[in-house]
Amino acid sequence: MPLRNVERTPTGVWEALQAGNQRFMDHRGDHPNQDAPRRAALRDGQKPSAVVISCSDSRVPVEIIFDVGLGDLFVVRTAGEILDQAVFGSIEYAIEALDVPLVVVMGHESCGAVAATAAALDGGEIPGGYQRVLIEKVAPSILEARGLGKSTAEEYEGHHVLATVNQILSRSPEIAERVEQGKVGIVGLRYRLSDGFTEPVITRNVD
Repeated sequence: MPLRNVERTPTGVWEALQAGNQRFMDHRGDHPNQDAPRRAALRDGQKPSAVVISCSDSRVPVEIIFDVGLGDLFVVRTAGEILDQAVFGSIEYAIEALDVPLVVVMGHESCGAVAATAAALDGGEIPGGYQRVLIEKVAPSILEARGLGKSTAEEYEGHHVLATVNQILSRSPEIAERVEQGKVGIVGLRYRLSDGFTEPVITRNVD
């Protein structure tokens, strides 16, 4: 069922995204909302059902993974799904101005930013220029993961998603308040390149 036809609640949208991801994995996608009438309708405005903060990795095409179309998702992508003021502003805009009921943070298997950060922390080379910022932004979550006894790439990737969700809730009172009130749900996922599954790491208000 197209996202525009589901109940606009955290649970309703989350269930629709899960169903779309299952269709993607089963190679039976509906490919909804991708025709000329949909393009024309979007000239009058947008009403996405969720805001997704995802890695910029070319192997993680958000709309395809969830089998949705034009205008269905408000997507913010940065390498390593790192957060900055522009990302926070984008999330708050989606929630307050576009009234989306769900925030999704999606990391993924074989994340280059996570791997590079782990290598740098082990004494490897730190890239120069603005790429250095990626290492600095991801490092706290990897260090925290190690402090909890985690040591594999899979564990680092999952914990980085969890840490990113926690950052959103701790640094944006506007978002945290809506989540606390049950008006907005938030989920953290790790996308598995190997089979296409969006593996839940943390969920709030979607049960």
